[in-house]
Amino acid sequence: MKLNAHQLREVEEKEVKEKLKNIKRNPIYLILENIYDTYNIGGLFRLADAIGVEKIYLCGETEVPPNSRIKKASIGTYKVVAWEYKRETKHAILELKKEWKKKKKNLNVIAIEQSKEAVKYTKADYNLPIALIVGNETYGIIPKTLKLVDSIVEIPMWGINKSLNVIVSAAIVCYFAVKKC
Repeated sequence: MKLNAHQLREVEEKEVKEKLKNIKRNPIYLILENIYDTYNIGGLFRLADAIGVEKIYLCGETEVPPNSRIKKASIGTYKVVAWEYKRETKHAILELKKEWKKKKKNLNVIAIEQSKEAVKYTKADYNLPIALIVGNETYGIIPKTLKLVDSIVEIPMWGINKSLNVIVSAAIVCYFAVKKC
């Protein structure tokens, strides 16, 4: 099932949930921490659908659907990607780790962040299952969350700007991770 933007905006959640049962999802999770820009949140829903993530966790001060800007920017993909709100990012991480431990697998938690401890995103281990965390557009992922991750990856920046848009950063790393799996 492939829907265009108009069809995605118009499809009823009940109708699409039945069709989604046949779509294979990848054991990849996106965790959004304190993302303020609702258009970025919508764009991240589109990315999550494109790479077939299992679920998005919206954490902290991140707005949730059915916010009108999220609906608009996501072109309706908020209806087709499972999502859940968590007050703190650590709750999403701990829940996922516990879930995968029951399946006798370790969840690989990776922060996408500029940091002294970061490795170039092309050098990281992307073994599935994986949770990728992106942070606030201004100050990034909070230090308390960074202490819970298995690794931190960054995208090289050669100009004066310190970082890329959160959707762009997530897309670069997500597509690289999917390619490596």
